[in-house]
Amino acid sequence: MISYRSIEELVKAAAAANTTIGNVVIRQQALEQRRSTDELYQQMADNLQVMRESIEFGLRPGHRSPSGLSGGDAHKLLEAVEQNRTVGGIFLGKALVRALAVAEVNASMGRIVAAPTAGSCGILPAALFTAMEERNISEEQVILGLFTAGGIGTVISKQATISGAQGGCQAECGSAAAMAAAAIVEMVQGSPQQAAHACAIALKNVLGLVCDPVAGLVEVPCIKRNAIGVANALVAADLALAGIESVIPADEVIEAMRSVGSLMPGALKETAEGGLAATPTGRRLAKELSS
Repeated sequence: MISYRSIEELVKAAAAANTTIGNVVIRQQALEQRRSTDELYQQMADNLQVMRESIEFGLRPGHRSPSGLSGGDAHKLLEAVEQNRTVGGIFLGKALVRALAVAEVNASMGRIVAAPTAGSCGILPAALFTAMEERNISEEQVILGLFTAGGIGTVISKQATISGAQGGCQAECGSAAAMAAAAIVEMVQGSPQQAAHACAIALKNVLGLVCDPVAGLVEVPCIKRNAIGVANALVAADLALAGIESVIPADEVIEAMRSVGSLMPGALKETAEGGLAATPTGRRLAKELSS
């Protein structure tokens, strides 16, 4: 059985087989799990459906999280996009809306797909469904894109971490953006090497991003960071598709992320002891919610 532990290995395997990273990953998983590719494909299709449902639920007006800290922003932004009150255009606007929607569903204890974590769950589905709609991409390509994303996420988890408690938000929203960027590149027929560059660009854009949830809840600033994360993914994908390369290879960027995470103080890694959580407003909200 073959287990890929680096982005370079995934790219080389895809190039050697004249295929995509997504196809390499699904075949590798079939070997490791002793399951058929059809079975794995259907399982991923089921995940995609959950993502679709979480977007739809998150766009409903009027719902709030149990804490009251979040809810309704996705619908608010959707109205602004539809009324042409935003400056980023339809593509970016819809991606931001969907990222907020899924993250708000997570905050309200709804059903989401951790991609790769609950705290970063809005980035990948927002990127995939927006690209699917705006670029007329088939659902089959999107599902294979999920395998691309899964392969990138697996390598990051092996080389470094996807946990905010270990590596800060760079490990959560950064990894999700890297996964989404690589997936989008392959969905629009970019090369495996371009997907690797997109991964590297997205991840290095957020090196050092701390995890500082107010009151220890995955809401502030986490939900809005999902919106920033999908924008990051789209930027990285566009740069890579234009032929712009990351000077630092993806595997070295992942190692740098691991190193930066290990250097972060514990107060900035999901403990709610530093950053925004330690601001006067953050402390006041935490006190109010605990009383």
